[in-house]
Parts: sequence; C-alpha cells; structure tokens
Amino acid sequence: MANCVIVGINWGDEGKGRMVDLLTDRFDVVVRYQGGGNAGHTVINEYGKFALHLLPSGIFRKGVVNVLGNGVALDPENLWKEMQTVSEQGITLSPDNLKISDRASLLLPWHRDLDELEESRLGGKKFGSTKQGIAPFYSDKYQKKTVLAGELFYPDAMRAHLADLLEWKNLTLTKVYGASPYTMTMLEEWIAAYCDKLKPYICDAGAFLRSAQAEGKDILFEAQLGSLRDLDYGIHPYTTSSNTLAAYAPIGSGLPSAKINDVVGVVKAYSTCVGEGPFVCELFGDEAERLRAAGAEYGAKTGRPRRVGPLDVVATRYGVEVQGATELALTKLDVLSDLERIPVCVRYLVDGRETDRFPFPAALAGAKPVLEYMEGWNCSISGVRRWEDLPPAAQRYVLFVEQAVGCPITYVSVGPERDSIILRGRGKA
Repeated sequence: MANCVIVGINWGDEGKGRMVDLLTDRFDVVVRYQGGGNAGHTVINEYGKFALHLLPSGIFRKGVVNVLGNGVALDPENLWKEMQTVSEQGITLSPDNLKISDRASLLLPWHRDLDELEESRLGGKKFGSTKQGIAPFYSDKYQKKTVLAGELFYPDAMRAHLADLLEWKNLTLTKVYGASPYTMTMLEEWIAAYCDKLKPYICDAGAFLRSAQAEGKDILFEAQLGSLRDLDYGIHPYTTSSNTLAAYAPIGSGLPSAKINDVVGVVKAYSTCVGEGPFVCELFGDEAERLRAAGAEYGAKTGRPRRVGPLDVVATRYGVEVQGATELALTKLDVLSDLERIPVCVRYLVDGRETDRFPFPAALAGAKPVLEYMEGWNCSISGVRRWEDLPPAAQRYVLFVEQAVGCPITYVSVGPERDSIILRGRGKA
C-alpha cells in the first residue's frame, strides 16, 4: 500500500492539480485535506479544461473515490456550483465517487463578507486575500464557532447553534465594520439552496478512509497552495490560514494513523506568486510581462496577474525541507524555451551578506536576489516525451535545479496537457 502526498514547494500555483490528475491512475482514493475555495487547480484532460477550487483533482478518473476531509474549509455554495459545472461537462458525480467529511466545518456567507471588509479596512497594508472567507473561517474554527457538515442531519440542533453564532457574528458585522446584519431567514434560505443539496455526499469520511487503509487501498493526499503560504512555516503574516504541509495530511484528511510513504513536491521551472508579501526574486516591467504572457500566469480563482520571477533556489530548497519531499515534479519547463539566458536566484543578499538559507520572515523585505545565468535552448520542447530527447541545455537546467535544491526531479512537464510529461525513470508515487 502507498500513501502519497502531492504538495506545493513555493507560493502555490505550481501545477499540483495536473500532477494529481496524472497520477490518480495509480491510486484508489484522492483526499483534499486543507484549504478551501481560495486557490485553483487547473486540469486539462480529455474532458476539457477545468479550474477546480474545492473538488479533488482525482474526480476525472473512473473508479477513484474523492474525499473532502475534515481540514477543508467547506464552502457549500461554491462547491455546489463547481459540482454543477463539472457535471455539465460530462463528469459523473455521486456519493460513490465523492464523499464529504461530516466533521468538515461549513464556510458560512458571513465569512466572505468579513474577509472583504477586513481587506478594505487594511487598505495599503492588506494581505492580498482572495476574499473567499478563508481567514475568518479558520479563525472561527479555532474559536469553536463553526457548524459541522454533519449537523445538517440534526436540523433543530443546528438551528439553535446557528442562532447563537448569528447573535455573536452580527455584533462584529455591525459594531466593528458598520455592515448589515444577517437574519435567520437568510441563513435558512442559504442552507436550502446549497447545503441540503450536499447531504447525500456527507458521511463519516474517517471511517471510509480507515476501511480503505485496512483493505490496502492506495491513497493520494492533495494539498492546496505551497510551503511558503503555510500558517506556521510560511512568510508570516502573508500566509494562508491552514497548514499546507504534507505532515498535516493525516490529520486534515480524517486518517490520523496514515503513514506517508512518498511526498511529491511540485515546483515551477520559474517562480510565481499570487498575493502580497515578500517575493525576493520578483521581476518587473517588460521582462516580467513577457514571462507572465508566455506562462499564462493569471490566477485560476481571481484572474489577477501573478507576480513572476526566476526560479528561486533558496526558497525552493526550504520548501523541499519543510515538506519532507522525496521527489519533485518540475512544471512548465517549456515556458522558458524562448530565453537565450535563463536567470536563477541562487542566493540572497541579506544585511550585506550572501546566504543560501531561507531567512526569518522579517528579514525577507530587505533581501535581494543573487542571480546566475544558464544557457537557454531556443527551441520548442512541447512535443518531447523522453528525457534523452530534451535539448542538452534543457537537461543541464533540470540537473542544476535538482542538485541545487537537493531532491530528485522525477517528472518534467513540457505542456499543460495530461500527457505532456517526461518521466526520469518512474517516480515512486
């Protein structure tokens, strides 16, 4: 039996969804274990192009059971809309292939309102939230002021619970932000419109996963965002509000007894970042715009342009370390094909000294990139499927990254499609 986690190594948007979609032919179960609708996993396959925000990326594989674990910020409204979208494109969804943990907390309508209100209040000091309610949701969760999905099966108790939360939350909305309050009628209408439709999918997902484990099923755990957005180990305070690391997968999935065999870290052949916060290797002006256009670097959820830069060895090595990555997938190598010289950030200059260690977050604002340049290959590689057919300069780039970050690169993507991948030997996953 293999338990594998697919994680982001940098700031998110590395291509985790396409890797899950690629690898799910080897797994029986795919589990989302943290985060919510604040990020998008783009998948291109025989069904079309999809930007998934809540659904696990294994939903396209027949025979694979997909689970939303207890660690997920369960947004019933956006999840139901996403389910309708994929169903309309020919994907079959049923309680047999999609299960929602009864211990997952519901992201309520006021969480999005509070997210937007707080970002507006912060003004120029904003964190760059996607305004999907994630920070207010997790804040409430750890204050024990959320509603569990399983409470939908106990409507009287749930109504009383919501009434208590409503009084408390309206104080924040009206007295802190001067916003309009919610009513119980508004919440009941929202529950009927979205939550009740999800009830057939809600179950004891932990029990299902324990049974799957006992039966020797192979389980793939899917993370959202990347190492540098982790609540504890990321670029505080410009992080998400959940733990994006592989180590959290057993807890957030509902299978605390799981032993992780492999951790596939996903990293782009260059760097991208959505949101605010330090981004040491960031490019600006025409150079940034050319890279952004070549890689179609626009947020899957927000559509906003991603910040871009050269591959950051310092940040990537740190991401590999905190994730405990056993192998890497290097994505979007093809985007660099038109560059004559390829910049790589190999060290930081911090307080007048060069370092190859990722510094404490407070030191990042003053850090400067130290760049080295590698020879480009100046030809299209999108049709290449074998390592030995890559141009020598492209091979040297991959090998340089592998050695610099200290982790084997077993997958190299040269395009967005499922089969646009080069296997350097076969990955462990």
